[in-house]
Amino acid sequence: MARVGLTPERLTEAGAELADEVGFDQVTVSALARRFDVKVASLYSHVRNSQDLKTRIALLALTELADRAADALAGRAGKDALSALANVYRDYARAHPGRYAAAQLRLDPQTAAASAGVRHARMTRALLRGYDLTEPDQTHAVRLLGSVFHGYVSLELGGGFSHSAPDTEETWARILHALDTLLRNWPAAPTDPRG
Repeated sequence: MARVGLTPERLTEAGAELADEVGFDQVTVSALARRFDVKVASLYSHVRNSQDLKTRIALLALTELADRAADALAGRAGKDALSALANVYRDYARAHPGRYAAAQLRLDPQTAAASAGVRHARMTRALLRGYDLTEPDQTHAVRLLGSVFHGYVSLELGGGFSHSAPDTEETWARILHALDTLLRNWPAAPTDPRG
């Protein structure tokens, strides 16, 4: 019999909180059962296993990020939109490191297609239309932005910039300015596709 008050949604939210506290890799059904002071078996009527729980947390994180990005992008274009989107990712990662890690979870194609990840791609492409990029350059630019945002945030969260000057805020501002400049002056395709 299912324990009163436990639902897949409540377990997902608690799992997301746990991920922020101890790291996404440490989230398991067993750890969640300890949090609720229940037997592991009582959670299996709500989640299939730890992978199912992690997938649910990933979907929650993608939705939260998409909602924040949509709010931040409303009415913005160009560098203002670029900075808004970048700051959503960075701020979310700082506030919710476990959820941010969850948002990077590789999803199966069907789950990914039904996730808020699709909204992320649409918003990024909408932002890039302000830079007059068309395909295939738009796809290259989406990948570039994702790589820069994720790379910087991951290094920053890992302490990679904590022991050197200048301040990371200054570097972040310079990176966003450089990305804006690059997007406004997108280079022609190289003759050698390997660069």
